[in-house]
Amino acid sequence: MGFRKIMIEFNQFEALSFDCYGTLIDWENGITPVLQQLVNAHGIEMSNQQLLELFAILEPEAQSGEYKTYRQILRDVVQKFGERLGFSPTPTELESLANSIQDWQPFPDTIAALKALKQKYKLVIISNIDDNLFAQTNQHLQIEFDHIITAQQAQSYKPSAHNFQFALNKTGLSSDKLLHVAQSIFHDIATANSLGLTTVWVNRRQGQPGGGATKAAIAQPDLEVPDLKSLVDLIFEV
Repeated sequence: MGFRKIMIEFNQFEALSFDCYGTLIDWENGITPVLQQLVNAHGIEMSNQQLLELFAILEPEAQSGEYKTYRQILRDVVQKFGERLGFSPTPTELESLANSIQDWQPFPDTIAALKALKQKYKLVIISNIDDNLFAQTNQHLQIEFDHIITAQQAQSYKPSAHNFQFALNKTGLSSDKLLHVAQSIFHDIATANSLGLTTVWVNRRQGQPGGGATKAAIAQPDLEVPDLKSLVDLIFEV
């Protein structure tokens, strides 16, 4: 099945928390056409991989200072693309990434997996996003989450431990009752591990070169799966 299994007692958990973008939502296929249009408009040719790797550098840099909304973070990322590549983005281009979020689609297995998992667990979102931007995404996910924790609420961005501690406080769950599921080692798995959470790494980029839109990091998840369907199959012993 293409995953590495470490024994997890799935019945011990009351809730599953998910990173959203990259785990539930295919953000790379949302990001790349916008960035391609941006650089092409200024006479620059780059591969999708090159664009994503530059995004993976610039996004955490923009998030590392004083808290800003994610819409502003994405404006800053576009501005930095211009500075790195030698052009000045137009006002419309500065808004292009944030405005595209409403069109980013779930991975093919996301909706069915969430519906199956909802039968057994409370479902929680822990995402580096603004409330109103996630509301746009949530229309695609077709599920009622028990808790939605955003960076805007926490006033910080993962990989800050504050986002996870904020989520535990808001949900009222202890760390041994929450299983965290995410694609990003950098944003999610490393920090969640440090707080004693059990983690599942959804290795969506299996077999693809580079790290995509996510900064490289090293951490050991409790379980690695290639997709959410594989996690559902393990939990329900299909």
